[in-house]
Amino acid sequence: MTPPPTPSAETASPASAAAGALLDELVRRGVADIVLSPGSRSQALALTAAALARSGAVTLHVRIDERVAGFTALGLAVESGRPVAIICTSGTAVANLHPAVLEAHHSGVGIIVLSADRPAELRGIGANQTTQQPGIFGDLVRADWDVPAPTGAPGELDDARELAVLAVRASTEGPVHVNLAFREPLSGLLTIDTGLTPGDPPVREAAAAAVVDLRPDDATVVIAGHGAGSRAEQLAVELGAPLIAEVSSGARFGRHAVVAYRDVLRGPHGDAVGRAVVLGHPTLSREVPQLLERGDVEVIVVRTPGVEDYNPGRRARIVDDVRVLGTPDPAVVRRWVGGWVSMSRAVLESEAPDDPAPDLSLAVPGDRGVRAAFAQAELAVLRAPIDRRMLARALWASTWPHDRLVLAASRLIRVADAIVPGKAISVHANRGLAGIDGTISTATGIALAAARDGSTGTTRALVGDLAALHDAGALLVPLPEGIRLHVIVGNDGGGTIFDALEVAQTAEPDDFATVMRTPHRADFAALAAAGGWAYRRAATRAELDDAMTAPEPLLLVEVPLEP
Repeated sequence: MTPPPTPSAETASPASAAAGALLDELVRRGVADIVLSPGSRSQALALTAAALARSGAVTLHVRIDERVAGFTALGLAVESGRPVAIICTSGTAVANLHPAVLEAHHSGVGIIVLSADRPAELRGIGANQTTQQPGIFGDLVRADWDVPAPTGAPGELDDARELAVLAVRASTEGPVHVNLAFREPLSGLLTIDTGLTPGDPPVREAAAAAVVDLRPDDATVVIAGHGAGSRAEQLAVELGAPLIAEVSSGARFGRHAVVAYRDVLRGPHGDAVGRAVVLGHPTLSREVPQLLERGDVEVIVVRTPGVEDYNPGRRARIVDDVRVLGTPDPAVVRRWVGGWVSMSRAVLESEAPDDPAPDLSLAVPGDRGVRAAFAQAELAVLRAPIDRRMLARALWASTWPHDRLVLAASRLIRVADAIVPGKAISVHANRGLAGIDGTISTATGIALAAARDGSTGTTRALVGDLAALHDAGALLVPLPEGIRLHVIVGNDGGGTIFDALEVAQTAEPDDFATVMRTPHRADFAALAAAGGWAYRRAATRAELDDAMTAPEPLLLVEVPLEP
């Protein structure tokens, strides 16, 4: 094992020595990324992180805004499967991490917040940039330590290393907070071992599993919410059950997937459900919780470690896994699953054709007039204005298994969930709390982790205009070479997602527009230019198709949409 960072005897401070031991051990235990926002009180941590990055031990990501930093760390952790450390200074800096910690809590993502603080003698006396940081995240974190300012006493470095071990272990269940007091001198020189490399990712400790045995029948459905993963699709096949898989579930593929599940649940097929097996966190419809609240439906929820159990009816049976006994009867599968899939297909085909295509059989006949008619139809398609359904379909069709798709909590994710077909691709979304904040930052973290792991694909983020403006700071961050990140902004001039709520029918129109729709006049071309991003405006299908295959590594695509 390589030796720890060694403080220089002449210039070391207890702060630097403790920071060196803590960060060194975090790297040894699997931390490969550190996200940092600048500040004075945190300088020992920051300079140690910079030295570790210079030696190649970790990748350092510097962000001016702590909220951007927090969501960048969230994306890095989601994509890499490793805990990510966040360094910030004292005061309001810590509070600005709260949104990302909230999302990490509800999604079970491992981020380790290292907040610098004043020593005990400066607390409670009105000292500058000093507030009550211990416990600031409440029950959102899996562990919370308030560490006294180091003094250089024997054993302190060992304590710092032990703290790093405990923090990484706790991060397998979600976010962790380590509040570190430092007194002056706040930093000193460190000698960092250049041979240090990140250890293996931490593994969640196995607990005694509660497993339920089920047999296939003709009344079961499998519901895959956000983060359910491919296990949900496998379970649907084993149970011979229809698969209700939300667009960010990681299970929206296979022959059992039911795309138009909302409509089918409202009909006789939904009435026939007697048992629902739930994985992940469903958030994109009202029909799913309504089903799970029915007294005649047995609800079995497969627990997601580190995440609050999804139980809208407060009567679900919570288990760790499902074991299927026996195999489904093919005739029952054809009738039960086939009925759901056929009804879903009928619903989609009955809707007005919003993505028309010319009849390809007319492209090659000898009749010149027929060919001309085909060419005109093809041109009409390319010139057609874009609506939300066309945008969602085009983005879905352009995403392949080596790419990554990030969906904001905008109106567009619900449109995509209602229409896009099954496809085994990587889809991310901050659905723990389904907030619009931090989506571009999260996508940036995902793109950074993917690039480091050697992925050649593109990370695309589909966001509404308000979600984009909410995280505009993420566009102003210099990104390294090799990152391919495309942000597609559906701009309908405000929060039209509220149009579907009852308030749109009851509120005074001008008041509704002012406080709900919140219209804006943002210039996305100027915003892209300010951050050094390429910019394209896609108002037609032809322009959109061109933008989906654009070569620019960093690209903002603005798609104007009708409110």
